[in-house]
Amino acid sequence: MVEGLDSLRRKLTLAIPYRVLQRTRAAMEKGASEIVDMARSLAPVLSDHDPRRKAGALRDSIGWTWGDAPKGSIVLAQSASVDGMRITVYAGDSEAFYARWVEFGTQKMAASPFFFPSYRTLRKRVKGRITREMKKAIREGSK
Repeated sequence: MVEGLDSLRRKLTLAIPYRVLQRTRAAMEKGASEIVDMARSLAPVLSDHDPRRKAGALRDSIGWTWGDAPKGSIVLAQSASVDGMRITVYAGDSEAFYARWVEFGTQKMAASPFFFPSYRTLRKRVKGRITREMKKAIREGSK
């Protein structure tokens, strides 16, 4: 039998996957934060014409979380599952229930997209960062 095979097997099954998982999660969190920041900068801040609506409620409702989106929000994007968890970017809550209408428009209101332009602009950068971090973690684990 080849010498060092058990050591290599342990390294491949324990060290590399954990390191890859940690790096992947960190890259996904950074990417989600970038998408949320850009979406918040593009989200329209409704004027104070309607006293029932707080100005900036839509912008303030945009966020990300691991797992499911908070109740009452719409899911704007979800990642593939990593170690049983997925990252979710969402918008809307009880105050900003109109997030979907603003993004896609209605018959009486033109669309004012804030999420999909952010997502399309940053998707390649985020995917590239995740891939680079995974490869870097694998290379470090094999040394």
